[in-house]
Amino acid sequence: MSARPELEQEKEKVRQRYKGTDAELLEVKPGEKHCDFYDDVKRRVGVYVRVSTDNLQQTSSYELQKNYYEEKVRQNDNWTLVDIYADEGISGTSLRHRDEFNRMIEDCMAGKLDLIITKSVSRFARNIVDCISIVRKLSALKDPVGVFFETENIYTLNDNTEMSLSFTATMAQEESHIKSSIMNASIEMRFGRGIVLTPVLLGYDHDEDGKLTINESEARTVRLIFFMYLYGYSCQDIAASLTKLGRTTKKGNTKWSAGSVLEILKNERHCGEILTRKTYTPSYLDHRSRKNRGERAQYRWKGEHEPIISKDDFIAVQHLISNAKYGNKGILPELQIITEGAFKGFTTINPRWSGFKAKDYTFLAQSVCEDISQAKKTEVTAMDGEFDYRGFEIARSQFFNNSDKLSMTLSVEGICFSSACIKKLDNTQGVELLIHPLKKMLLVRKSEIKNRNAVKWCRLSEDGRYIPVIVSGAAFLPTVYELLSWDIRYKYRVRGTRRSYDGQDILIFDLTETEMYITQFEDEKMSPLSSAGKIPVACPADWAESFGKKYYCTDINAEHSDEPEGENSKQIITFEQYHDLNVTNHEQAADKIHSLLEDMKKESHNG
Repeated sequence: MSARPELEQEKEKVRQRYKGTDAELLEVKPGEKHCDFYDDVKRRVGVYVRVSTDNLQQTSSYELQKNYYEEKVRQNDNWTLVDIYADEGISGTSLRHRDEFNRMIEDCMAGKLDLIITKSVSRFARNIVDCISIVRKLSALKDPVGVFFETENIYTLNDNTEMSLSFTATMAQEESHIKSSIMNASIEMRFGRGIVLTPVLLGYDHDEDGKLTINESEARTVRLIFFMYLYGYSCQDIAASLTKLGRTTKKGNTKWSAGSVLEILKNERHCGEILTRKTYTPSYLDHRSRKNRGERAQYRWKGEHEPIISKDDFIAVQHLISNAKYGNKGILPELQIITEGAFKGFTTINPRWSGFKAKDYTFLAQSVCEDISQAKKTEVTAMDGEFDYRGFEIARSQFFNNSDKLSMTLSVEGICFSSACIKKLDNTQGVELLIHPLKKMLLVRKSEIKNRNAVKWCRLSEDGRYIPVIVSGAAFLPTVYELLSWDIRYKYRVRGTRRSYDGQDILIFDLTETEMYITQFEDEKMSPLSSAGKIPVACPADWAESFGKKYYCTDINAEHSDEPEGENSKQIITFEQYHDLNVTNHEQAADKIHSLLEDMKKESHNG
């Protein structure tokens, strides 16, 4: 079948159009020819020189490169040397800290250079992305700037150079990768064999074998720092005292800062141990170090050198530092667990404590409570004249949208109670929180604000209303999340009930009966409950199988309801007791501080 006549006509028109035109009627104006590197044209030249380490051998290489290129520019009559941009002791895999390189690029952007000369692609950049992007950026300028890599004989303004430049830059980057891997393997082998790095450290000198030996004069300063901190002084207070005393740092400075004091307090070498690989560098390209939180193997070597302070004091100081973040300055944490009565097994919470973890709370609860899984179940029989509620369930309050509900909302940063909770405890501003790690229950009761474990959960507004405030719990709430296997990404809401014991009102929250605020239902164990607000609320999937708990469910209200805990039923466990530490106490620290100051006065007088 032949093509349509209209289509054939269109094709013929195209053929005629592409036959061309009479050459005598065409005038061609040639474009400007791009200058090649070897063309004799006037150029303002910048030379880039870099060595990756600052040792003596590399310094000689650095000077040789500078001298060589200075002479090379002088030999070309059309070249004018603008500047030599030299980075010494800097890696080429990143642009960070390469001040001279960045200054050179800024000069290019400002129109001060026409040509950059450097020894090789690896000197210019070992990161392929940086190398190609910078070359393209310079080529795209109104007055393009070319880069000449002498070793590879590549000039970037030539049209056919990008492929060879990309290949060479890739090889340079991979060379850095290989060197980085070899270096990490070497460090790992040295650490594994106990060949550790021992940089200069206040309180110590190095012997001929590189081992740390105590410098007694400096060690007095270290001991003073630790004992002052144990006594209750802040890092800023200690720094001011050391400056006033004229004590010197390892570098010989007499002016101290809180940061330098904190650095000494956190260095485990002062207690005779060496911990390797505290930080690591994930990427060889950007060289950014990160704190090692288990991503890399660590090695702790003990007995490598003589300690200046005891291991127990060092451990105590680390927890004092941790607790100081949350306002507990100069105080080691303690746990108070109730050993008798209705609240047996409940442990007081101080939301500012960070010294105890989930396993500590569980261990202490198990020490005073029988095994819940082995507890005998109570048989319930209806009394004469009473309705038998066996087989009935008390519907969960979460299924009812009542406005006057008792609830608390928890995130990993804080807790907020509903206004109804505050009303139920007579608008008291101070409360104490207790948790039962085994039964997964939280108890709230009134407390004086001056109580160390008390928290302020509301404030009085100008119009006389008590408004809930967020109880900060950044130190403790991660432990609660761990105890309950909660996801730290989400908030949880728990409904509560009021109970009365011996005239004392308390609020009880069952932490196993929770709703979750969640943006998307990633967990198959959760199902949507409500989406009235902006964030949907999810609940456990097994809630769909029942209305709530059985009516005759044994809970804290059914146990020992006439037997509240007495004043003498609390067992106080201090951090030192739990971890079996022999920590220098307040009085001993004061004596040691006084003794050290006397020694320093004698040292100063003799000096």
